Amino acid sequence: METNNIQPDNTAVRTALWRALHAQIDLPPHIIEDEVGLQLIAPDEGWQQRPDMHPEFTKRLRASIVARARFIEDLIIEKSRQGIRQYILLGAGLDTFAQRRPDIASRLHIYEIDQPGTQTWKQQRLTELGLGIPEGLHFVSVDFETASWWEALLKAGFDPARPAVAACTGVSLYLTEEAIMATLKHMASLAPGSTLAMTFYLPMELMDEEDKPLQQISEKGAREAGTPFVSFFAPGEILALADKAGFKNARTISTKDLEQTYFANRNDGFLPASGEIFLVAAT
Repeated sequence: METNNIQPDNTAVRTALWRALHAQIDLPPHIIEDEVGLQLIAPDEGWQQRPDMHPEFTKRLRASIVARARFIEDLIIEKSRQGIRQYILLGAGLDTFAQRRPDIASRLHIYEIDQPGTQTWKQQRLTELGLGIPEGLHFVSVDFETASWWEALLKAGFDPARPAVAACTGVSLYLTEEAIMATLKHMASLAPGSTLAMTFYLPMELMDEEDKPLQQISEKGAREAGTPFVSFFAPGEILALADKAGFKNARTISTKDLEQTYFANRNDGFLPASGEIFLVAAT
């Protein structure tokens, strides 16, 4: 997986491998078909035996990951058909929408925002695999601790006068409320007709009992890795943040909502964990 000693973020790798694992071991119909990330990562043989890939132990988290990916993709496909031509991914990781859905991506300017190491590595791997970098795919590399992602986005050619879809998943957990509010205010300043889809994490007491042990393990691992979980919000608090940031209207999408949309007819026990919730807000 190493490319000139530049490494992608561990969380981005794990998320991409979970998406690939879903297509390999879970019963169809698959929520999303995404094995391009697996091609990029090219993990060592036996990667499925890694503790963080355990088929049963990570089942509900894996379901959450593929559900949120599908939700975002359905949203951008819907909005692109309505004429939206700009798509922002804040904390893009190893997203592969541009590679898997060229029919949609070719009509968009896609701005993938993330840390320089992950982005440099990804661009090199896309080139090495012969997948190339589409004309409308823009890599916006930002050290979030020292620079403004918004300024970097504008320098990359993003047009703030035109509407956009903005997606931010798996990020708010690591941000302070102040940083989250700053992000929401930038998103609320997007042109009228824009849509934000952003995930937040519920406090432990609002999670289903069966998800609490794994959440405790995840929190411990995050602390030990130096990337502690910082922010948790109840649904009402999320809507209050969106209102304060200046969005015209906002709603939350719960795990139960995602279950009804993507998992309704399954009988294999493949269901998403209860911790994550979507904010969907419009300008």
